[in-house]
Amino acid sequence: MADEVRYFEYGEEETSYLSARDPRMAEVIRAVGHVRREVRPDLFSALVHSIVGQQISTKAQETVWQRVAALLGEVTPASVAACPDDVLQSTGLSFRKVGYIKGVAERALSGELDLEALRELPDDEVCRQLSALPGIGVWTAEMLMTFSMQRPDIMSYGDLAIQRGLRMVHHHRRITPALFAKYRRRYSPYGTVASLYLWAVAGGAVPGLRVVMEHITTKGGVDYALSQDQPFPAAFEQCYAVCGWAFEHAAAWGCDANRVSIGGHSAGG
Repeated sequence: MADEVRYFEYGEEETSYLSARDPRMAEVIRAVGHVRREVRPDLFSALVHSIVGQQISTKAQETVWQRVAALLGEVTPASVAACPDDVLQSTGLSFRKVGYIKGVAERALSGELDLEALRELPDDEVCRQLSALPGIGVWTAEMLMTFSMQRPDIMSYGDLAIQRGLRMVHHHRRITPALFAKYRRRYSPYGTVASLYLWAVAGGAVPGLRVVMEHITTKGGVDYALSQDQPFPAAFEQCYAVCGWAFEHAAAWGCDANRVSIGGHSAGG
């Protein structure tokens, strides 16, 4: 029997608070309604799923993930450690990703990484410990806290879609760290629910909202000016699909990390 699909849990308390704090967010909440975002409560499985999805589209991530799950049966540290590297690679995983996944499994089995203990730690310490793992950056750690641990107050500056959503809702040309911190304080202690709505806005859930032009400059010196209605260049589309990976691994898409600018923020700065 397949595992029951679970979604991020929130309700009237969170939406009422956000609506009272921000009239524009209140309009978004009314327009979008309840947001259903799937969560993976098992942290190890969620970690593996996040590594599987690095540098590939969401559709490709799910294809490879289904192969991995079918191969292992249950995705646990023991099942990963027992599976030969070449067999894991046969699912479509790269050599590097297999190394990352095996590394996490080995740390979990040895006790070096106590995933359950993370649930008792504050957000900043969870982020520090997770982002210290090979293949896991700060943005990925924040997404794990959101979509596995269901922490209530996660709002990621490294997430390009959240920045884009803020620009669309509040009509900013760019989101500086100071401006982002202002909104994070405004939405706290329910920053995660605010993030759900900002992602929805960035994805086009409120048709009347638009964003000013965005610019991406690749290593070849090609400058792309993008509006809300224009698709990303193919080379960067996957990067945007996984949001904060643009900051962690921009060079993997042929983009100079010091020159990529989306929403007015330099990935290298």
